[in-house]
Amino acid sequence: MPHADVCIAGAGIIGLSLALELHHRGAHVLVLDQGEPLSEASTAAAGMLAASDPDNPLRLRGLSDLSLSLYPSFLDRIASLSGIDVPLHTSTTLQALPQHLLDTIPAADTLSPQTLSLLLPQLVPGERRFILLPEHSLDPRELAVALLRAVRATTIDLRPRIAIHHLSATSGIEVHTSAGVFSSSLFVDCTGAWSLTSHLLPHLRVTPRKGQMLSVALPPSFPLHLVVRTPEVYVVPRTQGPAALRAIIGATVEDAGYDKTVYPEAITRLRDHAAALLPPLAEAGQIETWAGLRPATQDTLPILGSIPGRPNHFLATGHYRNGILLAPATAHVMAQLLNRESPSIDLVPFSPERNPTPGNKAY
Repeated sequence: MPHADVCIAGAGIIGLSLALELHHRGAHVLVLDQGEPLSEASTAAAGMLAASDPDNPLRLRGLSDLSLSLYPSFLDRIASLSGIDVPLHTSTTLQALPQHLLDTIPAADTLSPQTLSLLLPQLVPGERRFILLPEHSLDPRELAVALLRAVRATTIDLRPRIAIHHLSATSGIEVHTSAGVFSSSLFVDCTGAWSLTSHLLPHLRVTPRKGQMLSVALPPSFPLHLVVRTPEVYVVPRTQGPAALRAIIGATVEDAGYDKTVYPEAITRLRDHAAALLPPLAEAGQIETWAGLRPATQDTLPILGSIPGRPNHFLATGHYRNGILLAPATAHVMAQLLNRESPSIDLVPFSPERNPTPGNKAY
């Protein structure tokens, strides 16, 4: 029976980032995925490293800041193994304040109409108040190519198209699959919206939250170099490489189960929101549409830790809209937990034993 120190279920951004971190620490790692690596939410995302997004829960900030601090070394490791540099496409976000913050931030701390006009003359702000955030973005598809090549350059045992049927505990964990039985000392569920074993936490569900999106060709007269984000829509430009002069427009947030159908009326609404904000986008040619399934918990915080009563069985899932942002920090703190080390930050907000309040955004 093949044996690994750690078996990871799920070869998305979270699972493969954790595999690289554990491999770096000397572990023998097996990664199983029921489909193809990095083919779901990991490459459906827009790629904003949005640690300062005012719509994020406040309790996410420590993990987000840790991840930002780790991102340079994360990309360096991927580049050294893959030979591919993953570029950052933007460094600034023009953020419209959501309704719940309008009364908490003085008007003097928001950008004046004159400043907005200098930053982005094409912007039609309406009644919105904007702030400027130092925030990078990258292309998740570029990251996926480099990350997968990096993993394959190591001794990580990556096995796609293998379905996991069930687990059994002996001295370690036996993983019963469509390709036979594997054994490992530790098991980590990184299956995202498919939440292979989160049913073991009946108080803390992981469910798919659908997002429909599109990409457009930016008009030559409108070279966009920053992200524009409001509560209704975001526009994320690609500024270099093969996708240069494109922009990602997104995204819906839907409780639609595992339906990934793209509906023209949803895409039209997104386009209308984007064109009302940035009129040159009304003439932008549509390139592609798609939908992804974000893994969401009731309080929109990830689950990081071991399942109660199962000290060798861990979860790293529920990253909702921030899987790309949180991948380096998740890999870092989960590797610490798996090695029985004290984590770099307090993980209580992400504990599998927490009792979330439904609908609580944790502001």
